Amino acid sequence: MTLPSPNTPLYNHPLPEIEDWLRSLGGEQDLQELHCWQVEKPTWKADLWLDIDQITVRYIGAGTDGQDIQRSFKYSLSRQDIEQAVFSGP
Repeated sequence: MTLPSPNTPLYNHPLPEIEDWLRSLGGEQDLQELHCWQVEKPTWKADLWLDIDQITVRYIGAGTDGQDIQRSFKYSLSRQDIEQAVFSGP
């Protein structure tokens, strides 16, 4: 996997490279809905969707009241910015 510079907007990455990048960060692709991913870290769990113009992330049960927290990040952000925002957790 040869990714563009971390400062490159995500929309300049080919889809297979985005998928490899998510796998390298511990993401597991849903085999039925290929645009859906799951990530599980020691302190949080999230579902990710590769939408048309953004990545949507839902952190499962991460709110103070146990509710899910959902955030969206435009593909115009750099891969580095998205990685820091999404994978630092809720």
